Amino acid sequence: MQVSHPLKAIYNKDSEVLILGTMPSKKSRELGFYYANPKNRFWKTLSKVFDEPIGETNEERINFLLTNHIALFDVLKSCDISSSSDSTIKNPIPNDLTLILKETKIKTIFTTGKKAYSLYQKYCYPKTNIKAILLPSPSPANCPKGIEEKLYNEYSKIKDYISS
Repeated sequence: MQVSHPLKAIYNKDSEVLILGTMPSKKSRELGFYYANPKNRFWKTLSKVFDEPIGETNEERINFLLTNHIALFDVLKSCDISSSSDSTIKNPIPNDLTLILKETKIKTIFTTGKKAYSLYQKYCYPKTNIKAILLPSPSPANCPKGIEEKLYNEYSKIKDYISS
């Protein structure tokens, strides 16, 4: 099924790091916000990393990101995808990241998962010249034993790239 990215990038002029997923999941597209599946560990992991509550509403989550100088978006503008499975992605068209990078202080980009990383490297890196740092996927489909500890350890690196 052809899917177009329905969500607006989250950032402001003070954003220092950009976290990129691949494409919003089916649940996120339905609910209209990033990582909206309650089983996804993205928000819970960031809450633990920054040792502060994220909040339940989209506005609270946006405020959390911006307060912590984090921008959030996805690599793809559109693609053919079956449900939420990154492994089924075909015909990817990348988002243009130049405006976000021009309007912010972003010097570091993280990707949430191997597919986001490989698509970023192929389609976006040649334009941004900013190498991405691969983070494990917080998706509920990625459920190996001990994943919460691994997510925390890897996502903690984000703080090393934020000045305040």
